Amino acid sequence: MDIKKFAVDLTSRLHLRDANDELMYAEDGEGRLDLLKPITVNLYGPGSKQYAQAQARQQNRLIDKLKRKGKTDQTAEQRVEEQAEFLSGCTASFENLEYDQLQGEALAKAVYSDASIGFIAEQVGKQLGDWANFSRASTKTSASSSSKAPG
Repeated sequence: MDIKKFAVDLTSRLHLRDANDELMYAEDGEGRLDLLKPITVNLYGPGSKQYAQAQARQQNRLIDKLKRKGKTDQTAEQRVEEQAEFLSGCTASFENLEYDQLQGEALAKAVYSDASIGFIAEQVGKQLGDWANFSRASTKTSASSSSKAPG
């Protein structure tokens, strides 16, 4: 049997939830939730080169810190910044999400660094931490392919 049959998708689409664990949707032009516009993030998973690069940068920051100080103590702000760096390196894109008119990596870093919406970084970290979130939908399961990003 070809083991590649079990390969994971390189990306996954995560429909974000608010602090009350409710799915998040963008508003229509009249301030009502538009159920056709879910607020999502497309993530590079642990089987992708983008994830590997983000992880390598994270490890290199730790090694540099050890070389400079000989210890790994960090402030809460440094921890948030390092987490935001890693998560933004794993973020392909957002859908229906705006933050101070930022785009790309700057948008991701801002979202993941903002403590008032820290539940987003927590969800993204959890999504990235489970290979199953990137598994290909099996014909034997009822897994929905709508939760996967193209890629």
